Amino acid sequence: MQMGHVTTPFGRRPMTLALVKGQLQAGEITQTVKVEKWKVFRDVCEARERFGLQDRSLTVLDALLTFLPDNELSEENGLVVFPSNAQLSVRAHGITGTTLRRHLTALVEVGLIQRRDSPNGKRYAHRSRDGEIEQAFGFDLRPLMARAAEIAQVAQDVAAERIRFRRAKEALTICRRDVRKLITAAIEEGAAGDWEAFEEILGGVLGRLPRYPSRMEVEETLDELSLLREEVINRLDLQPITENMGGNDIQNGCHIQNSKPESIYELEPSSEKEQGEKLRGNPTTQRVPMVGKKAEPLKAFPLGMVLRACPQINDYGPPSGISHWRELMTAAVTIRSMLGVSPSAYEEACNAMGPENAAAAMACILERANFINSAGGYLRDLTRRAERGEFSLGPMLMAQLRANGETSPSIGKAG
Repeated sequence: MQMGHVTTPFGRRPMTLALVKGQLQAGEITQTVKVEKWKVFRDVCEARERFGLQDRSLTVLDALLTFLPDNELSEENGLVVFPSNAQLSVRAHGITGTTLRRHLTALVEVGLIQRRDSPNGKRYAHRSRDGEIEQAFGFDLRPLMARAAEIAQVAQDVAAERIRFRRAKEALTICRRDVRKLITAAIEEGAAGDWEAFEEILGGVLGRLPRYPSRMEVEETLDELSLLREEVINRLDLQPITENMGGNDIQNGCHIQNSKPESIYELEPSSEKEQGEKLRGNPTTQRVPMVGKKAEPLKAFPLGMVLRACPQINDYGPPSGISHWRELMTAAVTIRSMLGVSPSAYEEACNAMGPENAAAAMACILERANFINSAGGYLRDLTRRAERGEFSLGPMLMAQLRANGETSPSIGKAG
């Protein structure tokens, strides 16, 4: 009979029907079943979110498994371990007694271990004259062996879900990049169509995506952006193809060089539009400068202050962190591309504000990316205000510092 495998907990801990069912299922395993204990443990680690386990619970389970001398879980080797709380705490990297008891309870409740309580609640074993364990009271690891196949299947499902989620996010990133760059190309090259409306649609779709989305939310957003990308491509496909004069210059052997081949504003190839207008019939004509009074250049704020106000930009800098303005400007180019800001918009910002302030503005935009529908349009608006002398970077940085909890920011040294 299976009644010998059902025990009730000691003291005030209640008995539940779920515990009875779990003990009966664990009692159905045969003497010949053997399972590699560390493989089961790895599967539990993979599937811990499905079981609702925290990292500390896994640490406690790992400690319990170390009290089994063999690497296999089997009836022959014994499945009950009986360490004291002090011994468990040492092997669980010094976990406190209260935390240890809480995570032991969590492991019991999800059905990965069972309690085999003695009459007085202590953990110990009865041994024969030969030193062999005849009966033990402590924690029974039989459920791990009984549920090994189930746990392995859950672990495989979790791994497959993780791969699917990662690929969905990759596809979304590519689709978002495609839509942004296609719209930017259409606007910069003067293609017919209401491209601002497409920008608004794109901003609305991305605005509905939460900061930490689920796979379903990512796939839903991907479906919407895929339809938008198809519509943009269809509109562009209907555009008449005109002869590009730049191609005629190349065919005639004329070489037009970018006036800023190593611009600190942009560390990637510039488009023909950024290189300057190529006037027809005269390839040596230089770009005509803007007419009008130029506003006074903005004063650059200390680099340390910018990094405290906008810490997220450090994720796009060197592994050791951003320590010089050059590194900040390089990181700004990366987030410019990521947020869909066109190269021309960023270069105009650099001309109007200065390269340091333009990079700092991009860092501020990154901090508030979830609240800005069009990062490119926002930067162009700041550029126009800077050209009129109506923009200062100080209020933006102060607002970010306050949002980060710094009420009276100190001024750091610039790199």
